[in-house]
Amino acid sequence: MQSIIHLENIRKSYYLGKQELQVLKGITLDVFKNEYVALMGPSGSGKSTLMNILGCLDSPTGGRYILNSKDVSRMPDNDLAEVRNKEIGFVFQQFNLLPRLTALENVALPLIYAGIAKKERLERAAETLAKVKLDDRSHHKPNELSGGQCQRVAIARALVNNPSIILADEPTGNLDSKTSHEIMDILGKIHADGNTVVLVTHEDDISHFAHRIIRLRDGIVESDKVNANPATIAQLA
Repeated sequence: MQSIIHLENIRKSYYLGKQELQVLKGITLDVFKNEYVALMGPSGSGKSTLMNILGCLDSPTGGRYILNSKDVSRMPDNDLAEVRNKEIGFVFQQFNLLPRLTALENVALPLIYAGIAKKERLERAAETLAKVKLDDRSHHKPNELSGGQCQRVAIARALVNNPSIILADEPTGNLDSKTSHEIMDILGKIHADGNTVVLVTHEDDISHFAHRIIRLRDGIVESDKVNANPATIAQLA
């Protein structure tokens, strides 16, 4: 099986004056192509720090991070920005949509950074919005959409560049139960289409949609288990 993410003894420290604060204390794991992984942990476990490293938003203090055969551990910021745009689709709890842009324009944003011509990027954005069943709301701005619709726009934006992985950080954190299940249904379909999904969550019921659950505690991997019976929306209906 092909490894999309390979972490080898990843460490991360922050410094308060001369005092070292060790947040990650040697994380070694692999995420394989077309896996659906939930990353869990209590506050202070290092979950958010690890998510930032996985998303190339931060670099480790030590160890190696191989993303899709590229060593990104010590890449300069400009190169990391290019990797983020090409390899990673982000879905955030707060949606992070630009309020003055329509749904279509928000989805097309990563394609601007990739240098895609306007006609093609709008066509691709429209096709991707249709995948999350929002083509009829493409010309609405975020304040004209519900929370669930905003998250679907965010998912479409994450998909539009055909990234190696989808990194979803607490994607249901601001949503009610019904809308949360709709979002998890979409993520499940994205995985079924062949995408690799890494879901960061503190909610047990949400983590059980994943096929593998990794738990962190105090900066190390506490457990890494296959979820033999992942939850489905049909079971909740």
